[in-house]
Amino acid sequence: MNERPVAESYAETTHLVLPNDTNTLGNLMGGQLLKWLDIACAISAHRHCKRVVVTVAVNHVSFDRPIKLGDFVTIRSHVSRAFGTSMEIWADVWVEDPTSGEKIPCNSAIYTFVAVDSVGRPIKVPGVVPATEQERKRFDGALRRRQLRLILSGKMKPGEATELKALFE
Repeated sequence: MNERPVAESYAETTHLVLPNDTNTLGNLMGGQLLKWLDIACAISAHRHCKRVVVTVAVNHVSFDRPIKLGDFVTIRSHVSRAFGTSMEIWADVWVEDPTSGEKIPCNSAIYTFVAVDSVGRPIKVPGVVPATEQERKRFDGALRRRQLRLILSGKMKPGEATELKALFE
């Protein structure tokens, strides 16, 4: 199967934080951000493989700063690496300063999606070709993150995680 540039999988969405999206402190509820992240990441995964995709894992989410009522929230996601039938999707989150228009980084997330056929069976996806330094860095780290996820879920034995072992040798 052909490889595709990371740039073909980029997705960007912007949301306005409304009262119904917030907790009693006036901050965006984490669950709402997770929903927005899941949708953005699904779009990136679909753009990469042109197939139906399903969320397999939420590998990491950081909540580095609160997002307030009335903030504009921009999520930019892309496929960082593909592994047979699965794809690691990286998402960055910014809050836009309403006065200056400056976008301030505030959160990030890493999701795993699998492409499926019409009856839900996993199917092969194209590989990924990183172009920028940031894309290459994320691509290179993806195998270690995958091995760690598989070990923690009991799907890989620690001794089989060659990339992780190499970090300690």
